[in-house]
Amino acid sequence: MSRVTTVDKFAFSDDGRSTLGTGLSAATEGLSGAANSGTAAYFAGGYVSGNVTTVDKFAFSDDSRTTLGTGLSAATKESSGAANSGTAAYFGGGNVSAGNTDTVDKFAFSDDSRTTLSTGLSVARPYLAAAADSGTAAYFGGGYPTPATTVVDKIAFSDDSRTTLGTGLSTATYLLAGAADSGVL
Repeated sequence: MSRVTTVDKFAFSDDGRSTLGTGLSAATEGLSGAANSGTAAYFAGGYVSGNVTTVDKFAFSDDSRTTLGTGLSAATKESSGAANSGTAAYFGGGNVSAGNTDTVDKFAFSDDSRTTLSTGLSVARPYLAAAADSGTAAYFGGGYPTPATTVVDKIAFSDDSRTTLGTGLSTATYLLAGAADSGVL
């Protein structure tokens, strides 16, 4: 299987699929995504012929793609992303050339600028999942810091502080996915 630039779009109204005429800026694997609901989707990092810092932004109004001038703080693959809609996207964890990372980069939707959180994740790990309760917090769970982990970190949107949930996942897991019903689950 080869890497592709393809971006498929599913309409919530009828679950119909279309493929965007403009795909990713490079054929990439191991990238992560987050969205500013109603405005744009962001796809960050991944592996092209090595890890990359690239962040591609797709405007929902016309499906056009731009590549942000400021990418991730380090070339990273196998991270995960979540968003505080209307405010910022958070991309955390992953694998960099020196090994696993605990870095969390925040992209402000107002100007697409990047800051790197001083707290980071509690465990450096790739293959994790993320989900967000928009307006409240992002959750980064699981991953493979060797061996797999049950750790779930919570990044509070109010001040970007991190706490680690006492409960964690029921089973040590990696290569998982996350989703949220914002405000509920």
